[in-house]
Amino acid sequence: MSDVYASVDLGGTKTACALITSAGDLLAEKTIATDSHDGPEAVLGRIAHTLDELCAAAHARPEALGMGVPGLADIAGGVTRFLPNLATGWRGVPVRAILESAAGCPVYLLNDVRTATLGEMTFGRGRGVRTMAFFALGTGVGGGLVIDGRLRLGPSGMAGELGHQTIIPDGDRCGCGNRGCLETVASGPAIAAQGIWLMQCGRAPKLFELTEGDPRRVTPREMARAADCGDEAVADVIRSAAGYIGIGVANIIGAIYPELVVLGGGVAEIGERLFDVVRETVRWRIAIFPVDEIRIEPSMLGERAGLWGGAALAMKRGMRER
Repeated sequence: MSDVYASVDLGGTKTACALITSAGDLLAEKTIATDSHDGPEAVLGRIAHTLDELCAAAHARPEALGMGVPGLADIAGGVTRFLPNLATGWRGVPVRAILESAAGCPVYLLNDVRTATLGEMTFGRGRGVRTMAFFALGTGVGGGLVIDGRLRLGPSGMAGELGHQTIIPDGDRCGCGNRGCLETVASGPAIAAQGIWLMQCGRAPKLFELTEGDPRRVTPREMARAADCGDEAVADVIRSAAGYIGIGVANIIGAIYPELVVLGGGVAEIGERLFDVVRETVRWRIAIFPVDEIRIEPSMLGERAGLWGGAALAMKRGMRER
């Protein structure tokens, strides 16, 4: 019988908890509101209670627990350093100590996008691949690197911030403090903002029709639908963003020459309209060696990559750099 592991994907608004076997089978799952305004101890208490419910339902106890957190963490000490999207920022919260006591098993922390990378590597598109880059294209742009079969974290666990490579020198200011990061031109909000502007100035009639003119409903996926229906200005926005993503991917290919590049997150749901441009851009920009054998593919696990990554993290008993 396969061992059972617990996984927690902590988010700014919701938190997913699950029990997953070493074979990748989902035994039980539940998503709860994070409600970070209640404070870290209350949030962790709800997570522990939810895990108890899942264990009772599955009649199983986990060997270990892996948890992805949206920000910086001391992965050796199991303490969060700064989670910017959670109230209070969770500076210096001893997550491992609190949850180990409640869950009765070892607990391991990792940045959420690096956790998703680990999930894709272990249970998704990256199975059997030795070198891989993962881009999470969502509200922000994050990433992770797998080199020689291991998730590369660097001395402080921060290696793989692919969204904060400079794409446009002296471009718009990024939330990280730099200018012209990939995140400023290829995140979901960056793309949607351009769609909203086109819609409001009358240049995206199909997008207006699909969203009933509500800017809150404009997403990269809806923009792709509008482009398919004939909104050429919207298609131009998507092509531009995909070209920037292609530059970012080409930069990483030039650095590590991976077998596989995985694009995940809501922006990747645009589909082949985006992937075709990314692949074309990579072929055009990488001339020093052949790139036709490098696969550039969508995530197999989608929004659940982080949840499966937590199980992979628990299976591997953490990712402390040696």
